[in-house]
Amino acid sequence: MTAPLWLACPESALPPGTAWLTAAEAAYAERQRYTKRRVEFLLARFTAKTAVAAALGLSPAAASSRVEIRHEPSGAPFACVDGSLAPVQVSSTDRAGWATCLVSAAPVRVGCDLELVEPRSAAFVADWFTAAERRYVESRDGDDARNLAANLVWSAKESALKVLTTGLRRDTRTVEVSVGAVAGSWQPLTVTVDTGAQFPGWWRRLGRFVLTVAAAAPLSAPAVLPSPWDIAAAEPTHSWLVRPTVSPQSAAAAMPRSSASIT
Repeated sequence: MTAPLWLACPESALPPGTAWLTAAEAAYAERQRYTKRRVEFLLARFTAKTAVAAALGLSPAAASSRVEIRHEPSGAPFACVDGSLAPVQVSSTDRAGWATCLVSAAPVRVGCDLELVEPRSAAFVADWFTAAERRYVESRDGDDARNLAANLVWSAKESALKVLTTGLRRDTRTVEVSVGAVAGSWQPLTVTVDTGAQFPGWWRRLGRFVLTVAAAAPLSAPAVLPSPWDIAAAEPTHSWLVRPTVSPQSAAAAMPRSSASIT
């Protein structure tokens, strides 16, 4: 079984301007007037395009000139190379100044989600989790373990809802997360849908973050793509708070600048 590949990129990796986007991607970015939405879109696109190019053995330059991320009517992303559908499944996510992308050659839908390990209120857990999930969170010993458990469950739900292509339009209590434990950086999980379908997946903690993966069929634990960035050592950032909204004239100024690239 070929392992899916994953990549994490920080805001500081974003190239200047929008020349690295396709015309359609650049037009969408320019329509975003909230800095948070604009930067998250740019970072998710950069990460996905870079990951797809690397997974397909294309040069880094091909990420901007040949790879495009499009969306199905449901909102689910898919990758194209030179205008044609790429032979991979993709899912991307972003949180607190970082984005991750999962690329799989298996012909099954995948989903991934990135969350901060941060406090979640008892009301949040009661409103969005099933009884079994609540018991799992409450059984953890210590604040950090409970925070990890709550965000792990929430993240796995988000990953599964991406496989279902519904996102949060679907009641989160219609998917139930169960977590396994094995030796290794990736740990197994299963998400059971109220229809009886099961989505196997994986999770791992990455410093201040937790990353989950779910799929419509079993996949090997993801393998990381080589990169100069280490999310496990990163501090979360919220750069958009400096300038919450941008005008078309100041859009470029709102984008993080860096010459970093994957080689």
